[in-house]
Amino acid sequence: MGHAYIFPGQGSQFPGMGSPLYENKPGAIRLFEEADDTLGFRISEIMFHGSGEDLKQTRVTQPAIFLHSVIAFLSAGDLAPDMVAGHSLGEFSALVTCGCLHFDAALKLVAARANAMQRACELVPSTMAAILALEDEKVEAVCRKLTEETGETVVPANYNCPGQVVISGTVKGVEEACIRLKAAGAKRALILPVGGAFHSPLMEPARQELQAAITRTHFQKPSCPVYQNVVAEGISDPEQIRENLNLQLTMPVRWTQSVQAMIRDGAQKFTEVGPGKVLQGLVRKIDGEVEVSGIS
Repeated sequence: MGHAYIFPGQGSQFPGMGSPLYENKPGAIRLFEEADDTLGFRISEIMFHGSGEDLKQTRVTQPAIFLHSVIAFLSAGDLAPDMVAGHSLGEFSALVTCGCLHFDAALKLVAARANAMQRACELVPSTMAAILALEDEKVEAVCRKLTEETGETVVPANYNCPGQVVISGTVKGVEEACIRLKAAGAKRALILPVGGAFHSPLMEPARQELQAAITRTHFQKPSCPVYQNVVAEGISDPEQIRENLNLQLTMPVRWTQSVQAMIRDGAQKFTEVGPGKVLQGLVRKIDGEVEVSGIS
């Protein structure tokens, strides 16, 4: 039975995250202290004792989720994934757990990613919205037509599960898209409390900034295929993994397609590793027959 390990992205943070790992897993202490040194601030203190608002800061959120996920995986014993995948930020966690990236190198990339995304968010007023109960093709068509007619950037950003697509773009574009998508039959179109248009062309400045850091980073052959967001296929070649990671910030997260590809390739069990249970719920909606569990 193929066993896939999956790793969550931004939005799964919560106050106190990681504290039980620090208190109960001896190996976790060293990794948290290493992270504090690498990042130049005590992220462990913010994770364990900070407020929800503290954890919403992008420079904190992304490394915090990465740390929780990777340390939970490494603390769970000798796990041997048949395949791995991560949702957006979670792809960096996945790359560590399959041996493609070293912990310290991945943490530096996550920090660079968070800072680059924050700077890109400040350039253009932008946001995201969740579109519920509408076919992917209709969402794509409405976004495409709106962009052609108005010049505003609006694109599908996250294909989370059947009937749940997140769109991303300028504030005006996303607001207008929500009106049009409701008229096209969407059950709901909800503006999300985010500060930018992630996984859209508006992240191009961040992509270029992060690419420079990725280019300087050593990638090794993973121990199992990595189902990457931009291609929704299992990749084992380090250079292909690097190139796909370069594209991630401006391309959609094809999560539905990635899970379907893992099932096609033999996955019958999915274990989410990290804070929250978001991905477990999405996998169940994609295929109710597979076994789903979590390690937090």
